[in-house]
Parts: sequence; structure tokens; C-alpha cells
Amino acid sequence: MWLKSFVVAALLQVSVAGIAHAKGPFGSVNVGNWIGGAFSNDETGAFSHCAATTPYANGVILVVSQNAAGTWSLAFASPSYRFNKDENAAIDVTFDGREQARLYATAYQSNMLTAVMPVNAVRAFQKASLMVATAGRAVLNFDLTSTGPLIAALANCVTKVKADGLDKAGDFTKIAAKPQPAPDKQAPPAGSKAVQTKNGTGFVVSASGHIVTNNHVINGCVGDIKGNLTGEAAMVLRVVSSDAINDLALLQAPSTATFKEFVRIRDRSIRSGDSVVAIGFPYHGMLTSDFTVTTGIVSSLSGIRNDSRFLQISAPVQPGNSGGPLFDTTGQVVGVVTRKLDGLRLAVTTGSIPENINFAIKTGALRDFLDNSVVPYQTAEPKGELKTTDIAGNARAYTMLISCNAMEQVEAKR
Repeated sequence: MWLKSFVVAALLQVSVAGIAHAKGPFGSVNVGNWIGGAFSNDETGAFSHCAATTPYANGVILVVSQNAAGTWSLAFASPSYRFNKDENAAIDVTFDGREQARLYATAYQSNMLTAVMPVNAVRAFQKASLMVATAGRAVLNFDLTSTGPLIAALANCVTKVKADGLDKAGDFTKIAAKPQPAPDKQAPPAGSKAVQTKNGTGFVVSASGHIVTNNHVINGCVGDIKGNLTGEAAMVLRVVSSDAINDLALLQAPSTATFKEFVRIRDRSIRSGDSVVAIGFPYHGMLTSDFTVTTGIVSSLSGIRNDSRFLQISAPVQPGNSGGPLFDTTGQVVGVVTRKLDGLRLAVTTGSIPENINFAIKTGALRDFLDNSVVPYQTAEPKGELKTTDIAGNARAYTMLISCNAMEQVEAKR
């Protein structure tokens, strides 16, 4: 009971400005073991911050907060701490053994150190599975779970409270999807070109039936978007969110659909020269009704004009591969296939036709997209190489043919 009371006290106390008097929570944030909500300055009644907290077995309670001005903070609280008011401390944090940041913390209360988190530290915290905090001789480990959707929920909390006020605070974990244009189910106007079938590939990223594909695969669809695993009946998919800039889209399978298997995203950077496997449905109906498997290497860690969001790969891909998973040799996803270089257009400019220059979206952009969409996903370390046949066999459980009808003149390139 004392721990619950201390957790609540920590939520009330934390804020970047060091306000010791707060009231709340208003609404709720419930993500994994994190709990919290919105808080006001008790002296003025104005919105102060949104925060969430979780206790650890090492006796420390972490509190993550974003204030009304948009500044993020991370607090370390414990009933055993005895700090002097306004005492300062430098805390070095390391995420997953790679990314590091130095935080400068202040003791606004005797049992808590609160530090502003720069944007790069927030992004690292959002993606990491382990944080090591070092202050002087003290070293503490924190297993980070659900931090991606937590950051998204807190940001949503601040945005909603600033727009609607504390009186309308609700469940900030539920983030409204970006509105999608209503599909045009009317007949094409006179003189327009005929409606034709459009195909692409997608893959399941959660047990709840969330499916990732390219934005250009679903852009321009008329009517239902359907997806099906090889040999299974098609199901109607709902568009949850999309990102045209990074060419990603998130679909949702019906609640009646069950997925025991889904992809794991590689949590380590891939290197130039590493082998990769691309799986998708190119020229579906013209070639095979099954998916196809191609292999190659990572040719470059950037795309056209050094675009760092993409990998250049030599694994052959064709129209219909778009949105499909790109695997490493351990079966972990390392990218989302997006397109191939337009060989004919480049041939006009250079006089030669390029071969096997294809691109995939890196997992950094993918994870950011999933985090912003508040979608749970799993990461994994690359351990133990698999045969290509085994990778393909495993992929049958979560690689989908995505199809819809689209008017020819608005059909995006695949």
C-alpha cells in the first residue's frame, strides 16, 4: 500500500519546472505497467503536465513526463532517497548498450531527481529495451517495455488536454487514427479509364492483426481493401493510419481473425554486404498465386541521393513486392520492400539499364511509424542463421497478398 501511495505522490510531484503542488490524475494513461494521466498546477488550476510511472525491483520508480510546453522529463524516485532541495546530479544513460546521453537532474523533492530529456534521448528511450543509468558509483538497470506506445500516449495526452481542457480528459491511450478519405464507391465518371485490380504485399506485426504495407499499395483504392494468406480466404482490412512521406500504411484485420505468428523486427543495425531475403506477390495472377522468394545483399545503407531512410538491396523485386517483408538470414525483419529503380527512365539519361537496384524502408522508420500508431510489436536479436527455405516457410503464417480495385489514372506506382 505504501508503494502505491508513493507512486501516486511521484506522479503529482514531477514536472519540468519543479512544481511541487499538483492535482490529478485527470483521465488516464495505462500502457503495460505504466500508469498515469494529466495533472494541473494546484495553485493556479492550469494544466501542468502529463505523466506516467512504473516501479522497479531495484527500488527505483521511473516517471516519464511531458509538460504543457512540450518538454520531456525523466525522474528517478525512491522512498530511500535523501537529497537536499535543488541538489544537482549528472546521470549518464545508455540505451541498448549503444546510444548514450547525459542528463542533468535536479532534486525538486528530497526523494526524487528530475531531468529534462532532449529529443534524441526521448527517441532512444522510446525504442530501447534496456536502459542503464549511472550516477557517480551507482549503476542501475531498467528493462524498458511498452515505452513506444507510452511516449505516444503521453504526447496524445498533452495535445488533447491543451485542445479540450482537463474537464474532457479521458483514456489517452486510445489515439484516434488519422482520418482517411472515404472510398469512392460510385461509378467512374464518363471518359475515365476502367477500374483494375491492384496488388501488393503486407505482413502481420502483432497478434491483434495489425498489418504493415506501403502507402502506395492502398493509395487510390476504390471500395474494400482485402488481404489473405496463401491458400486462405480473403478478409476485408481496415485502414488504421498511413504515412505518405515514408510510404507506410497500417491495416487492421477483422477481430474474428487470429494470428498465432507475426514478424519480429531486428533490433540491431544491418550492415552493407549482409544477405537478405525478400518475399512478396509480384505479378500476382500472371505468374504464381503463391508468394515468391528472392535473395540478395544490402548494397548500400542509403537510398537515392543518400536518403538514409532506405536500404539499397540487390534482391530482385517486381510490381507486387511492394509492402513485403525484407528478412535477414536469421528470419528477422530488416526492412519493408518499397520499389525498384526505374530502369528505362534511367537508361534514357545514362544510356544503360541498371540491374538489381531496389529499395526497402529501414526498420527505424518502421518502428517510428508503429510507435506513433500505438501498435505493439516485438523485436529480436539476430541469433542463429536459417536456411532460406525455413525463412520462407515461417513467412507463410504472416505474409499477405493485399489487393483492391483502383482506377487506372490514379493508380500509384508499385
